[in-house]
Order: sequence, then C-alpha cells, then structure tokens
Amino acid sequence: MKKIFLIATIIAFGITLNSCNSDSNSDTYAYNVRMTDAPGPYQEVNIDLQAVEVTGGNGQTVLLNTTAGIYNLLDLSNGVSKLIATSELSDAKVSQIRLILGSNNTVKVGNVVYPLSTPSAEQSGLKLQVHQTLLADIQNEVLLDFDANTSIVQTGTGTYKLKPVVRTVVTAITGNIKGSITPIGTLAVATATAVDGTIYSSSVNEFGQFQVSGLLPGSYTFTITPLLPLLPVTKSNVVVVAGVNTNVGVIAL
Repeated sequence: MKKIFLIATIIAFGITLNSCNSDSNSDTYAYNVRMTDAPGPYQEVNIDLQAVEVTGGNGQTVLLNTTAGIYNLLDLSNGVSKLIATSELSDAKVSQIRLILGSNNTVKVGNVVYPLSTPSAEQSGLKLQVHQTLLADIQNEVLLDFDANTSIVQTGTGTYKLKPVVRTVVTAITGNIKGSITPIGTLAVATATAVDGTIYSSSVNEFGQFQVSGLLPGSYTFTITPLLPLLPVTKSNVVVVAGVNTNVGVIAL
C-alpha cells in the first residue's frame, strides 16, 4: 500500500537567562518541516506547495519560511526527506500544521500526466493535527504519514482528487523497519503488525527496497506479501527501537 509521507523535523533548544537582577526566561524553538514519501503505484505525484503554517498551543499562527515549489513526492522514498520550511517558534506546543497548496498538482499514471484537484487545500489549507510539546536541547520530529492509496481518488476517466488520509507520528520516539526483497521488480507490500493489532505498511519499490516508518518501540510481526502465485513471507518478533532503523535484510520470495 502506497504511502506518502510528509516529515516535520523540529530542532528545539531553550536559552535560559538568569541573573541576580532578573528572573526572566526566553525560550525559542527552531522548527523545520521535512517532506518524504514511500514507493507506490504512481509514476509521479507532484505537489504544488505554496506555504506552511503552524498553530501553537496558545492558538497563535506562524507562517514559516517556506521553500515553495513543485515537489515530486516519489523522488523522496525509503528514508529520503526534503527540508521545505523552517522558522523560530516561541511557543513550546504545536497543535496543528497547515499546508497551503497551489493549483498545479498532478499525478502521472501510465506515462500520462493528469491534474490532481485539491479544493480543500487550495481554499483553507490542508490542516494536520499534531498536538506535540517541543522539548529543549533535543531534536524532535513529527512524521506526517500519507496513505496515498486512499488519499488519491480516481473520480472519473483521467480525473483524480487528493483527499488526504494522514497519520502523525513523533519520530523522535519511533523507529523503522527496512530491507529488500528478491527477485527485484516483484510487486509486494511490506506490513508491520504491532501486538495490539495495529498495522503499518508500505509498498516495495522498483529496486526491491522497502521501509515501514513511524513505529513505536516494541515487537512486531513483519510480513512481505507479493502478488500471487508468490506466497507471503513472515518474520516474527522483529524488535523496533526508537531512533533506529531495524534492518531485516534481504527477503527471498
């Protein structure tokens, strides 16, 4: 299952000034927004990014310094990310990220480029709930995990609409499972199932590589499911550690 993934990286640091004549505190938090993706059934998914805005815990909004432009999300896969916006925040809480998209969004399928309509993102912005407290002196990350299989909807012949389905993950406290399969070029889905039954997944790319991201620490049942007549391959008790890529190696189908 294809996922697009958008990554918001927050490098938070506090500067506390104390003196015998003053009891004041001044904390600022550097906030970087990164974008990433996972492989899937499209040749290109081009997003016309215009601006990024965050809302703090106090309800105030900050327009970030955004590198506006058209990004092909499929250039960003298997852990590759792109810095798209940055700023200094004075609020230690982020409740919402808003992505403002232009009208030049497209999807390429079967060597044909189609318009990708995003009416809600163009008018009011694509609003993503975060609810994160920034910590001083550490690097905080928020992973915005798009499921493009349900986010990109074909509404007719040659017509597509973006209806985002997004999972937000604090990447500073999560890890990833990565690896590859043989034979290369086999269409397959990689899934990691937590002990509580929660399933996370990604597609294997054309080079046979995969990465399932944003996993909370713990033990997972990991499965590669190819198209028939090939059969699934499962690994039990794959342990995920925060901030670590757990490499399951090459899986032969």
